[in-house]
Amino acid sequence: MNINSANNVSFQGRCSLSNYKACLKGGAIGDAMGWPIEFHHLDSIKSRFGKDGIQDLVINSRGQAEITDDTQMTMFTADGLIKAARKSLNLEKMPDMNTVFDSYKLWLKTQFSDIQQKGKGWIAEIKDLYARRAPGNTCISAISGNNPGSIEKAINNSAGCGGVMRVAPAGLMYKDNPELAFRVGAECAALTHSHPRGYLPAGVLSEMIAHIINGKDVNQAVNETLKTLQKYDNHEPVTALMKKAQQLAKSDINPSDAIKELGEGWVGDEAIAISTYCALKEPKDFAKAVKMAVNHNGDSDSTGAILGNILGAHLGIEEIPSKWLKKIELTDELGQLAKDLYVKPQDIEDVAKRYPIN
Repeated sequence: MNINSANNVSFQGRCSLSNYKACLKGGAIGDAMGWPIEFHHLDSIKSRFGKDGIQDLVINSRGQAEITDDTQMTMFTADGLIKAARKSLNLEKMPDMNTVFDSYKLWLKTQFSDIQQKGKGWIAEIKDLYARRAPGNTCISAISGNNPGSIEKAINNSAGCGGVMRVAPAGLMYKDNPELAFRVGAECAALTHSHPRGYLPAGVLSEMIAHIINGKDVNQAVNETLKTLQKYDNHEPVTALMKKAQQLAKSDINPSDAIKELGEGWVGDEAIAISTYCALKEPKDFAKAVKMAVNHNGDSDSTGAILGNILGAHLGIEEIPSKWLKKIELTDELGQLAKDLYVKPQDIEDVAKRYPIN
């Protein structure tokens, strides 16, 4: 399979496989760095790790930095979107969200059983995904209820960040149509999170990544995405917080204080705003940005993961410290998943076995 063949030029546009890999692996690094300090106050983090907070990945007994449900669900989002794209072979229209929801049900089984699911695709057969890493209650209850929500059909009132932290693949797959990427990301989140502050930030992340993959810098991506965001009902709180993130990034306010003004990241719009602020503040330095994104009071793994997605897409794999790339859990699998998102679904090697559809 030649992923640089002429047949794929229009699909790939100006993107690079390096940026696809960095988007997913960068997200996993941010997730893994934030995982040991999630739920901790900044004073407690500094007491444990020093005055600058956590500065490196924490390695487990297997020599790996553990990912959480954020990266797990990101992988299953990709699984669902690729399967849905296989059904339609049309990336210019909305994918079947029931197919994505089915992939989330596969993820749910990994949280309650260590028996690998056969015949459901290669993602569901990855042994190390069968690990419970603080999954969100909203995701568990919504998926186990087997009643997927949508932007038009609310199933709860959750505004948590569990919707936005998992949708980076939507921006990668639908990068040729950033407005559609927004809708796809928002609908992926709305499957489980029905409050606009829960699903609109997912649209923001997805469209931002699409613009970045197409060559825009982070601030340009924010500006373009805000135009789409403002077309949606009840966008005002999300829009206001994104604009505040831009303003704070231009100021001389200490980053810790700036992040406090944006929130703690438990709510979807706070998580995307904190991550965007850090990406705007350190657009050329992945290491500095990811440390900034996790060292705060709140949902450190989610803000780290989202920052990693954004800045990874922007900088490419070469700008991420190699020592981190080697240590993150499932680094090879994330690299393979990036390759699968990079090509047309029908061009994925052994696609029928690896992404089976009914």
